[in-house]
Amino acid sequence: MRVLALDIGATKFAAGVVDPHYRLHGVRQVAAACDDPWAACRDLLVAVADDNEVSAVGIGAAGPVDVPAGMIRPLNLAAWRGGFAIVEHVRALFPKALVRLAIDGACLVLAEHRVGGLRGVANGLALTVSSGVGGGIIADGRVVLGRTGNAGHIGHIVVPGDDTACPCGGFGCVEAVASGMSSVRWARARGWVGESGRELAEAAHGGDRIALAAMARAGTALGQGISSAAALLDVDRVVISGGFAQSGEPLWGPLRAAVARHSRLEFIEELSVRLSTLSEGATLVGAGVLAVEAARSEAI
Repeated sequence: MRVLALDIGATKFAAGVVDPHYRLHGVRQVAAACDDPWAACRDLLVAVADDNEVSAVGIGAAGPVDVPAGMIRPLNLAAWRGGFAIVEHVRALFPKALVRLAIDGACLVLAEHRVGGLRGVANGLALTVSSGVGGGIIADGRVVLGRTGNAGHIGHIVVPGDDTACPCGGFGCVEAVASGMSSVRWARARGWVGESGRELAEAAHGGDRIALAAMARAGTALGQGISSAAALLDVDRVVISGGFAQSGEPLWGPLRAAVARHSRLEFIEELSVRLSTLSEGATLVGAGVLAVEAARSEAI
């Protein structure tokens, strides 16, 4: 019997087999930019199942989601923006399997709480800063899901004084200011000629004035969003993962400065913000946690 994890992300889909210790094996992935997203996800799941019976599948998906209905509406996938019944389709593929769905941020914080930087922490936040900005919440040792499963959307906290349009339809969201893609667009509009967040970080380390400004803008917005969320939720640790989070001091210096400036309430003065140590895709790990723990609860 195999336990599977599926990550429906902003730029890629990934699937793998999960063992009882939440370790991933045989991970496969494909680019998310495709005409038939379900065919891509189905083929990944079939490949990693490898003709074995499947007992559970955990799904972590970019949002918005509707967990009670088993639906996802990822902003980045035009084919599914009107809603796709992912749970129903996975159940049809593996009729004997338990299927669990969560937004990517909830999977992220599950992974950090079980095997990452939030182990032993009862109240914390996990963020991913990459092509988008997502997050999840641990409160009193439990993942906060909310009414529809979308709790933890720190990427849509509003940055003071900014009105940059966001893919969600709003303006001035942390994601619209601080994600890798948003930062690249901002820098290119001011004359920088690179293409990716990695290139932007490299240019900032090399002293490029526009790249440094873009990184400072992103880091400040992240620090403001983190401070607001920490004050609201009374957490003592924040862990950040994602490709753009690996940008180093040009991003982290302004981020730490913003946290120090805004986290002034006594109960968050000692707020710890650190880089994730998870080397594998944290959302996929968290989807695996969903599946493993569903299978365990069923066995009791």
